[in-house]
Amino acid sequence: MTYEKNLIDDIGEIRPRKNEYIIDSIKAEESGGNKVDAKNHPYNQKLKKYEEEKKELLAKADEAAKKDPNYKLDQKYLRDLYYRKFMANYCLDFYEKNKDLSYDSELDYKLCKLEYEQIPKIIEHDLLLKSQLERASKRLDKLTREEIESAKKLSEEDRLVLKEKFESDNKSLEESFNKGRISKKAFKSEKEQLKQKFKDQNKRLNYRNPEVSLKEEIESIKYKIDKDYKKEMKILEADEAEARRRTPVEVEKTSAYRSILTFPIPGLGQILNGQWQKGLLFLLGTLFIYLIAIPYALGFGNYQGDGVAGLISLAQGGKRLDRSILFMIEGILSIVFVAIAALIYILSFKDVRTTEKNEMKGIRPNNFFETKKMLRTDGFPFLITAPALIVIVFIVIVPILTAIMISFTNMDPQHQNKFTWVGLNNYLTIAKGQGIAGQAFWHIFGWTVVWTLLASTLAIVLGFIFALLVNNERVKGKKFFRTVYLLPWAIPAFITIMFFSIMTSRGGVIANALNSLFNISLDIKNNTFQTRATLILLQGWLGHSYIFLLTTGVLQAIPKDLYEAASIDGATGIQRTFKITIPLVLFQIAPMLINQYTFNFNNFSIIYLYNQGGPFNPEVYGNLAGSSDILISYIYKLTMESQYQAIGAAITVFISIILIVISYFGYKNSSAFKEY
Repeated sequence: MTYEKNLIDDIGEIRPRKNEYIIDSIKAEESGGNKVDAKNHPYNQKLKKYEEEKKELLAKADEAAKKDPNYKLDQKYLRDLYYRKFMANYCLDFYEKNKDLSYDSELDYKLCKLEYEQIPKIIEHDLLLKSQLERASKRLDKLTREEIESAKKLSEEDRLVLKEKFESDNKSLEESFNKGRISKKAFKSEKEQLKQKFKDQNKRLNYRNPEVSLKEEIESIKYKIDKDYKKEMKILEADEAEARRRTPVEVEKTSAYRSILTFPIPGLGQILNGQWQKGLLFLLGTLFIYLIAIPYALGFGNYQGDGVAGLISLAQGGKRLDRSILFMIEGILSIVFVAIAALIYILSFKDVRTTEKNEMKGIRPNNFFETKKMLRTDGFPFLITAPALIVIVFIVIVPILTAIMISFTNMDPQHQNKFTWVGLNNYLTIAKGQGIAGQAFWHIFGWTVVWTLLASTLAIVLGFIFALLVNNERVKGKKFFRTVYLLPWAIPAFITIMFFSIMTSRGGVIANALNSLFNISLDIKNNTFQTRATLILLQGWLGHSYIFLLTTGVLQAIPKDLYEAASIDGATGIQRTFKITIPLVLFQIAPMLINQYTFNFNNFSIIYLYNQGGPFNPEVYGNLAGSSDILISYIYKLTMESQYQAIGAAITVFISIILIVISYFGYKNSSAFKEY
């Protein structure tokens, strides 16, 4: 048994112990004396007597309160207020007399005193508003039809006068504009002001009608009754929560045993801690665990699979119509459900354990009001992101896990319905460049790297150069050039790629033009080098607009003082470009430049739309790929056209690892990320 000598409240203030039994236990433990008898200790007997008297007092107060005439009021909230007021009046003297006995009795006194002081004011304010509401309702009932009609008639007369004045003012304004006394902008502004003024004055005339004004007043008072009550009750709850935070708790336990109970039943520990609202939420998690997660993981409720076991068997030895892919997906879903269940267990356990440890230190468990406040402040980001995280798990994590697991199977044209685990065979096939699907891998990988570096770099260089040129003060027609350079981005890439594909084909406009002008016969789409060169140039043209836009924005934000100071110091134009412009631009857009490389590494559309990965060279690439295919288009052909899903998944995992590593080190080493 180990007790702390002092307590600490929720705001961090150290407080001395009041529990004499615990104090004596600490002294006995330090001196090595006999264990203190808890049952016969005088202090515990006083506490027991206090609790018995308190229970008896509350029972008497409850009985007396229910006999009070105010307890029979129709409105529940007002009936509850009178009940709490009566209980506070009845018990305050008792709590005040015993407030020094323990911290719990001190808190009882503080809470009772707060209700004793504040609830009468809440009731008084509510009754005041209700009396105002009653008077307004009586005035409305006493209104005669003659009074209402008379008020309407006066309002209509005033409206006519108001309309005549508005038309007169409007006419004068138009005359001033026609004679050139005011500008067009001033005329529009004044006209709008006149309209708004006329509208407001018309609205005010409505309230001259006593029926309209009284109805509006009644609605306003009703709204105020509701809102003021809620506001004042929140103030009371906040004051009570503050009293709880500033008053520690003393407990005799020295181990967090309740947290153990949360393992079989998440939520039970919270209920035992007195946090029943939080406990109910975790009990919903318990229902999910025992009604959904565990049964699904055992195979109950599966469409075809067998839960986690189905992930191992992959339908081997199953029915003829059973499909391995369904067993795999349902097995992965089972693992996800089990992971969510484990998370619920862990969160519930940690919550109960933290609460118990804090309670042993002296910090009281949060009540529902404090929990709600925490969720609105510190917990708000988690509440907002939780739905998105759940969606991400099922639309991102599950497909990723499926792709990774397929890469360890033999799913190919011969094993579509039923496939088995083959370990690292697919990765070894790729690494060795063997088999129908693996022989072209390293050729395609090499071209993918070259394509990524050249196409991305060309787009970056072109965009940067064009931005520098257009941003130069001596260049005229900046709007025209900016429009031209943004056209590749404005026009859908699909259209541009198909357009150039047609023009560079045999007999196309570009091929014929080159033949006519330079007597050069080109067969671009049937020549590997020419196809690759054209793809790089085309991507440079398509991608430079984005870089141009980014660079232009950064260039316009660079202070001219820097260039002027550099010129005074004797720097040339080239030196200013390399020492000022390029470093500042790169600092701002480095992360986006990294995105260019990762995007082009997986740029499927331009490769497939331009020439479908061709021209084809079976001696080098086999029958599954062309000489301009990059890894992503090769994966498409393997999986969608040839049904080599396992090899395709293995290549996908390989690509993902490369891109993750490149992006990580690229972002990590960029100046923008280091700075911030």
